[in-house]
Amino acid sequence: MKSGVQRFGKFLSAMVMPNIGAFIAWGFITALFIPDGWLPNEQLASIQPYMLTYLLPALIAFTGGRMVGGDRGGVMGAIAVMGTIAGVGGTEGQPMLMGAMVMGPFAGWIIKKFDRFMETRMPAGFEMLINNFSVGIIGMLVAIFGYYVTGPVMTIILSVLTAGVDVLVNHHLLPLAAIFIEPAKVLFLNNAINHGIFTPIGAEQVKAAGQSIMYMLEANPGPGLGVLLAYWAFAKDKATKDSAPGAIIIHFLGGIHEIYFPYVLMNPVVIIAPIVGNICAITWFLITGCGLKGPASPGSIIAFMAMAPKNKMVLIFIGVAIAAAVSFAIASVIIKATSTTASIDEAKAEVADRKAQAKGTVNVSKSESVRKVIFACDAGMGSSAMGATKFRNRIKAARPDIEVKNTSVDNIPSDCDIAVVQTTLQERAKKSAPQAQLVTIENFLNDPALDALYLQLTTLDAPAQEQPKDDVEKAVAAAEKSVKKDVIVKDSILLNQASVTKEEAIRKAGELLVARGAVEPAYVDAMQERERMVSTYMGMGIAIPHGTAQAKGTVKKTAISMVQYPEGVDFGAEKAQLVFGIAGIGEEHLDLLAKIAGCLEDPEVLEKMKTTDDADWIMKILS
Repeated sequence: MKSGVQRFGKFLSAMVMPNIGAFIAWGFITALFIPDGWLPNEQLASIQPYMLTYLLPALIAFTGGRMVGGDRGGVMGAIAVMGTIAGVGGTEGQPMLMGAMVMGPFAGWIIKKFDRFMETRMPAGFEMLINNFSVGIIGMLVAIFGYYVTGPVMTIILSVLTAGVDVLVNHHLLPLAAIFIEPAKVLFLNNAINHGIFTPIGAEQVKAAGQSIMYMLEANPGPGLGVLLAYWAFAKDKATKDSAPGAIIIHFLGGIHEIYFPYVLMNPVVIIAPIVGNICAITWFLITGCGLKGPASPGSIIAFMAMAPKNKMVLIFIGVAIAAAVSFAIASVIIKATSTTASIDEAKAEVADRKAQAKGTVNVSKSESVRKVIFACDAGMGSSAMGATKFRNRIKAARPDIEVKNTSVDNIPSDCDIAVVQTTLQERAKKSAPQAQLVTIENFLNDPALDALYLQLTTLDAPAQEQPKDDVEKAVAAAEKSVKKDVIVKDSILLNQASVTKEEAIRKAGELLVARGAVEPAYVDAMQERERMVSTYMGMGIAIPHGTAQAKGTVKKTAISMVQYPEGVDFGAEKAQLVFGIAGIGEEHLDLLAKIAGCLEDPEVLEKMKTTDDADWIMKILS
């Protein structure tokens, strides 16, 4: 359950983190130019309502939609949230930041389902028409849904939350909110709480009073600072003690609160310290009438003080100091009085996780939390499918709970924990899957990084053992049952070819596909373009050239060709003896790739495939 909540929190954070700059811009405009700001300016202050009402929700919804449904999902999310905003009255209604966190991923999921449905039904030549109109029409329908359903529902939820806050304030109980805030933060719900709940409520209070205490409830860096100082002073483990100073700088000055979460998780009793520290700080802020003019995002002392009213800066700094002192005092007692069996290595991994999250990615450091591994290449057609199949066969005995799939680099799913991509695609992968850890490789079959990943996920101390041959034979037999018999034919197999250049080898494999009537001639050029973008060399003497994602419209039917070069063809630093040309519609070619991957587990079979002159034997192996 805790793992599920953490993954949910990370997903919400991944929607917010790339857009923190926009929150900072809005916060500074608010703090500087509102009537009682540092530089009052009525004209410039008029910018901030539009940023809060339209810009921030649109950015969050676009990011959430893109995480689920790629670029089309991002556009869908932005369209959908406009309906939600209009449904609550635009600038006259409550800010729909929480609505954006709902509508963005929902709209991305809708278009993702539509695209999956159309994969094998898309008429050739109508791709652009259908893709554009589908986003327009479905986006319109989802926006209408947001207008009539999501907007009003979110208004009710925010009204209930606002009323609850008013009750807490009126009965002097607001400090008790820390009892829920601090544990929720440690479960990585900090961004959802701060920007989804407190920011909209705070914005309404700023309109009336010029400041709001809501901006101070989650963002106060004092409670976390106290915990880190206590570990620095009293941790029994030297590695933990030594890591604390760096974490203090990142937390207090950098505003990355996630850095102290691992220290709490190492000894959960420590959570009492930030809870009580925050209770004391909130009480002080209430007594002194303190509030911020805008959100302190990220929660750095610099941002916190920048949002403070001129006449309250000293009082607000004292509140931060109170939180830190109380948290330090309590955490010190707990750390000295208790011991923990948590590994400091795990804590360090969690610290690295939080640093990565600040950049929009998440480092999955605990192998037991990994549930989905995605192999991604440019088109999601050949190399990633082969790599995923081989890794799936390798890990299934030790970790049957892990799902291993493949996709294109621009469509990595939002629930992916680890994305395996070639080095040249890592920037695109970061944009596609900001929530996932990236494992970068040079090839998909025998890269050392895959061995390291296997060890991480299986928590083994020794290199993986070769899969038993009977298991390989079972995998091959299972794949054989589902292989389409016409995906590869004898006429598409060429053996004992003299070594040529990489470009000539790719063209030969493509021409065999053209001869089969599987692709148009333009697909061969797309295969060359794909190779220029990123190598299709897989490792173990195998290359799988295929076209780019944009060339899918030139594929008429699924087919695979094979050209054997016993002396090898130079693919950069290594040579390929087997060059498989691939053209796929939907997932029809994946069964054959699974069959090939199964054969790779048997070194004798693989070596014979590289040198044999018996095409019938090749057909028996692959069909």
